[in-house]
Amino acid sequence: MVGPLLLVLAACGSASGTSTGAVGEATPTPVSAPTPVVTELTSCGLPLKVAAPPRRAVSMEQNATEIMLTLGLADRMVGTAYRTDPVLPDLKADYDKVPVLAAQYPGREALLAAGPDFVYSMRASAYAPDAGGARKDLAGLGIPAYLSSNDCEDPGLIPSSVTFDAIFGEIGDIAKIFGIPERGESVVADLRKRLDTAKTMAKDVTGASPDVKLMWYYSGTKTPAIAGRGGLPDTTGTFLGAGNAFSDITQQWSEGSWEKIAERDPDVIVLADLTRGGDGDSAEAKMSFLRSDPVASRLTAVRKNRFIVVPGSAMDPSIRSVSAVEQVGKGLRDLYG
Repeated sequence: MVGPLLLVLAACGSASGTSTGAVGEATPTPVSAPTPVVTELTSCGLPLKVAAPPRRAVSMEQNATEIMLTLGLADRMVGTAYRTDPVLPDLKADYDKVPVLAAQYPGREALLAAGPDFVYSMRASAYAPDAGGARKDLAGLGIPAYLSSNDCEDPGLIPSSVTFDAIFGEIGDIAKIFGIPERGESVVADLRKRLDTAKTMAKDVTGASPDVKLMWYYSGTKTPAIAGRGGLPDTTGTFLGAGNAFSDITQQWSEGSWEKIAERDPDVIVLADLTRGGDGDSAEAKMSFLRSDPVASRLTAVRKNRFIVVPGSAMDPSIRSVSAVEQVGKGLRDLYG
């Protein structure tokens, strides 16, 4: 999930787990009993110690939620929040068992009222003063709080680019924290296999069209949010052998202008399909705008109907990241294969 749009943007239940299969799907798989070990690691510069596998966890936004559900942890969750897209179909039954604490982020009072023994978010904004509160403060209350390295509170700690290894490492961290490391290894092994397949299938297309430049369009119409260097979209395109028309933008996400976009004239536009209902959020709304705007309608990608649609949450590091690679790879094959 990409969080609330800023001028510059950064991109699980039951006793059963899930293993991802086709694009955006997951299939239930048995989960072993938690291993009672102390887990100590560092999360975005702060030490995090979990004395025993959590039993009352709260996920603060959708991508964290779906990682936990994929690991089969719904029965150890007492709350979730901030859903931006429909939950993956094969995770929905487990998702429906977890209380929703807030439509967006729960405030500190609502969070503490749930009695959590662990909090997890892939977005730093979940730990803002008007949301769940600082992780250091939660730790002082005996509540360890994990934050993805892709969106640390201190920008200096954020890696220069998103890597699939970092995403897989985070899945492994959560699995270890909950005492099910083998389950984490199984999920990651499946994701790596799917990545390898997607790359092999895309090779012929990108090899034949090495100069294909993508524009990753997240939201907005007057000042569209587009992907620059270092984020998951940039990593995905590079992985598939396609370029980023805006790789010179140093921020992972930035607001652009249609005049500047027209100068780059991207070959393909990857559209984020968001369900929150804002300006230019849905893929359909984006396409309607692009075809009617005097400037955007002249783009080569628009005139030739070169669009690829992915869920909005797939443009941020998450359990859906491999699905994004599969979907964009398939889209390139359909357009150029």
